[in-house]
Amino acid sequence: MKTQSKRRRQPLSPDSSPNPFDILTEEIVCKILDHLHNDPFATKAFSLTCKAFYFIESRHRRILKPLRPELLPRIFHRYPFVSHLDLSMCPRVDDTTLNVISSTWKATLQSINLSRSRFFTNAGLSSLFVNCSGLVEVDLCNAMQLTDLAASAIAEAKNLERLSLARCKSITDMGIGCIAVGCRKLRSLCLKWCLRVGDLGVELIALKCKQIRSLDLSYLPITEKSLNSVLQLQHLEDLVLEGCHGIDDDGLSTLDQSCKSLKMLNLSNCQNVTHTGLSSLINGTEQLQQIILAYGSSVTSDLVKCLNAYSKLQSIKLDGCTVTWSGIKAMASLHSPVKELSLSKCLGLTDDGLSFLVQSHKDLRKLDITCCRKITYTSIDIITNSCTSLTSLRMESCSLVPKEAFVLIGARCSFLEELDATDNEIDDEGLKSISRCSKLSILKLGICSNISDEGLAKVGSSCSMLKEVDLYRSVAISDAGIAAIGDGCPALEMINIAYNDKITDNSLVSLSKCRMLKALEIRGCLGVSSIGLLAIAVGCKQLTVLDIKKCFNINDNGMLPLAQFSQNLKQINLSYCSVTDVGLVALASISRLQNMTILHLAGLTPNGLAAALLACRALTKVKLHASFRPLLPQSILGYMEAHGCVFHWRDKAFQVRLTEGNGSQGMEAALWKEQQ
Repeated sequence: MKTQSKRRRQPLSPDSSPNPFDILTEEIVCKILDHLHNDPFATKAFSLTCKAFYFIESRHRRILKPLRPELLPRIFHRYPFVSHLDLSMCPRVDDTTLNVISSTWKATLQSINLSRSRFFTNAGLSSLFVNCSGLVEVDLCNAMQLTDLAASAIAEAKNLERLSLARCKSITDMGIGCIAVGCRKLRSLCLKWCLRVGDLGVELIALKCKQIRSLDLSYLPITEKSLNSVLQLQHLEDLVLEGCHGIDDDGLSTLDQSCKSLKMLNLSNCQNVTHTGLSSLINGTEQLQQIILAYGSSVTSDLVKCLNAYSKLQSIKLDGCTVTWSGIKAMASLHSPVKELSLSKCLGLTDDGLSFLVQSHKDLRKLDITCCRKITYTSIDIITNSCTSLTSLRMESCSLVPKEAFVLIGARCSFLEELDATDNEIDDEGLKSISRCSKLSILKLGICSNISDEGLAKVGSSCSMLKEVDLYRSVAISDAGIAAIGDGCPALEMINIAYNDKITDNSLVSLSKCRMLKALEIRGCLGVSSIGLLAIAVGCKQLTVLDIKKCFNINDNGMLPLAQFSQNLKQINLSYCSVTDVGLVALASISRLQNMTILHLAGLTPNGLAAALLACRALTKVKLHASFRPLLPQSILGYMEAHGCVFHWRDKAFQVRLTEGNGSQGMEAALWKEQQ
């Protein structure tokens, strides 16, 4: 108590001026900060309250995600105790930057994410791993420039536990061997798409890294030769062999090892593995909880019988497989407590088979029957009657399911948290029933022409926990329905109302009440203008993704408030809007903007585009019409590319179609829908 009392009397900041907050101990203030970490605005406001809080926040911060590398020098001085550094928003990270990082946080840094960064080499990595001995997690996904020299640098990280090298396509068995020898404490390793890594590299990992829990070998040219060693890993829980076409029944039949600790096995896209190979691979496994066999061989009784012995099996994913009646009956006979079943795009699945299956697994929590086009009312009746504890039901494009079936979902599955009814016959009565699911957080109703404001209003007033709503091309929805969502769903984070011609600025004003909104797609909504966008900019300051393609009435007047209020915006699609140089240059002031699509802006000039590109420092991806390529100075393109920006050039013509209209001219221009 005496120690705590002393701490109270000590100023919380270097400043000696009186401060009323000095009565709080530093521990109490840090507890307050712990509750603010999910809200960057709150943390910033906290640090700006007074010098004392600014001082404490700088020493309390452990996690950093800077917008661009030029901000790092300032960060180095302010935050001395960073342990988790995410540079995924910094496309250009060179060796000098890594050197400074390694010297500044060498005593505290535990994880670093370089998955979207380029321009560093093995020299920078060597400095990082030699100096930061406490590193336990490194993400180097997509670093296609890295070679075996970089892998030898990674081997210096003696305490590394989690490493991701997905798409590091230049690293070979030799480099992986160095990592295996140096990083003996590895618990999780991802080598997905490391196409030059084969059996030798995988064997070395299995022989040297005995603590491995998770191993992703997707799309590697490996065979059963390395699997014998992998299966000897005593702590292995997750094994991903997706797309490993060198693995087949003949090879698996030669395995003489089993992995008793395995909990998850992914054999997706392994068409050469049937029940014979699967049986050999999982023989002796005692803890299996999830198996993924998507887009593989047919689901037969022999295949399913391989799973009979696994009493802890909870999740089975068979997406894209052909299912047989014998396979269905075998799955129904499984004694394991299956909680998740994914049958998306399964050929051969009928009412009889699905009904028989779900009646035997009444504890299902998640069911995916997307694109099962032979399913009718019968299946939904039995699903909702048998599996009343469902929390997720995905049934996009189940075209034979009538509107009456959706009433059953709401009436019987009150625990539902996710429903995907995209491209279905659901109507307002179905929506009214589904509104009983008070825990609903994800609702997808794209291309549902039978729903209207009446049903959506009931959802808005009853489902206050909604976070994601998709109303793409649900053409009967208008401002009244969106107003109900805006008023009743304060937690809304994402909404898609694209190509709904009854939507106007009033809808955007309603949505501006949703302070948590992060993604808004209104492409093709001809009734919205800059006035509505102003409301969104002012009200939704957490907006990160915005698609206003083909919103012809949005012009520079909409860009100016975005530039002023939407400082979290990362991605925007402006194609076919009425934005000119002025609006684009204004957008460039948004410091977090990384991804822009700018096609067919009639008011855009090469000079305006060049100015905007130079001013927008965080850009990593820009989609432009090919006609601009010869008009932009090559020095500017070179400068942008050198700083990590990738240009995608499109030469698709500006296509119009004439439709009969009600105006004085009788005709109006409209654009063909472009799929991107």
